[in-house]
Amino acid sequence: MSLATLIQIGVFLALNALVGVITWLHCRKADRSGNDTKEYFLASSGLNWAFIAGSITLTNINTDTFVGMNGPQALIMVVWELSGFVGLLLLAKIFVPLYYKYQCTTVTELLERRYNNKHIRATVSAIFLLGDVLIFLPIMLYTSSLLIKTMFGLEAPLIVLAAGVAAVGAAYAIGGGLRAVAISDTYTGVVVLGMALLVTVLSLNAVHWDLSGLPPERMTLLGGPDSAIPWPALLTGMIFSQLFYWSTNQTITQRALAAPSIREAKKGVYAAAAVRLLIIPPIVVIPGLCAYKLYGAMPHDGAYGHIVGQLLPHWLLGAFAAAMFGAVMTSYNATLNSSAALYVCDLHQKYLNPNVNVRRVSTWLQVGFALFSIAMVPAYAQSQGIMQLIQSLIGLFSMPILAAFIIGLLFRNVDARAVIATILFGSAFYALFAFGWPAWHAANPAVPAPWHFLHSMALTVWACIAFALALNRFVFGQKAEFELGTKQAWREAFAVLKA
Repeated sequence: MSLATLIQIGVFLALNALVGVITWLHCRKADRSGNDTKEYFLASSGLNWAFIAGSITLTNINTDTFVGMNGPQALIMVVWELSGFVGLLLLAKIFVPLYYKYQCTTVTELLERRYNNKHIRATVSAIFLLGDVLIFLPIMLYTSSLLIKTMFGLEAPLIVLAAGVAAVGAAYAIGGGLRAVAISDTYTGVVVLGMALLVTVLSLNAVHWDLSGLPPERMTLLGGPDSAIPWPALLTGMIFSQLFYWSTNQTITQRALAAPSIREAKKGVYAAAAVRLLIIPPIVVIPGLCAYKLYGAMPHDGAYGHIVGQLLPHWLLGAFAAAMFGAVMTSYNATLNSSAALYVCDLHQKYLNPNVNVRRVSTWLQVGFALFSIAMVPAYAQSQGIMQLIQSLIGLFSMPILAAFIIGLLFRNVDARAVIATILFGSAFYALFAFGWPAWHAANPAVPAPWHFLHSMALTVWACIAFALALNRFVFGQKAEFELGTKQAWREAFAVLKA
């Protein structure tokens, strides 16, 4: 092993160890509450705005972001991040006050309070858990392993690299709960964003700060019908996609629920929104564009790893590897912790044992989730275009769940059974348009070409709302009332916006 390689490994280990030590020091001196659930999943409501902002940012930014966003080598992918800024504003202004009003530990608790039914809470939690275990956790391991393998030219199988990533991520989530996750996220974020900005600068320097000459379709923000994001989709499914991800997603909102007050929570979300607007956009598309100008089209999400391996100074590869390793740690351990929170709070305590030993059950649960996500990595290694795959799969459950939140917040006197049935209906409805229609068109070209999956998302939301209200009226015999139509509802709405 060469001296240069030993230095890289040393830097990698030193940076990760430094974050671990700092996290331990913070957690050691933190106050502990007597409530195990609040301590483990909400850090005893003790996170200040800086840790909330750092954890939200790094929970979202992962290797699937760097690999997936830069993979298409097109400017239009930045639209996801710009629209995320709007999603964070909606979280801060509308949903944070609601979650604090109902004293929620999980986002699904809001559904239980609005529908006065624990089964809808359990149903949505179970769907979230399936999404975490089958989609998010394995994709995080796959993209991180692919990046490390591509960047260093390793011959090791992806599943072996994924196992190492999973082991360290699970250690943070299991050992320290949300407090350790949020603190490690924030300090890791300094390294991750710093290295990502450095890669962006080096990429621009390699093309002499000149992106002219790239094909027009790779430099537009308003995509045509065949682009990754057709511009009409910005007015349909993109709105609902961002509303779901930032406002009703346990992995993200759990950080905002761990503040000592609404004011502190909103400060953290606003700070995360500022990072989303000012820092994230350039680092997720510019390296991919530069890679296209330098090397041409790169297949199978390989642009980011290739340009890093080519342009980053050899002596900095250890630091970059540490940053990327930290990026996946922050997202992976956050998802493990939020998945455990959903199971313990919404399922185990509600149906099996309200006095469960939170740490013991969560530990075994997270170990099981980690092992399963490792086993799923080979399945995602066959995909083409990981970011599009993630977004299209999410629609299977995100839009029906978002419809459940919309109905619960806007209407009263809606039977929870109607909404539970609607969630199942919505998943099938979306699958028909997003997956069934393309397969039908492929088998029979005479069938009209399918529209973009974001349009299917918007249609699914509206179809779910209509289906639930019809089911509520004609099957369960209840007449829904539009809650914002009353003076009291308007007063409460203004109070929420003013908070």
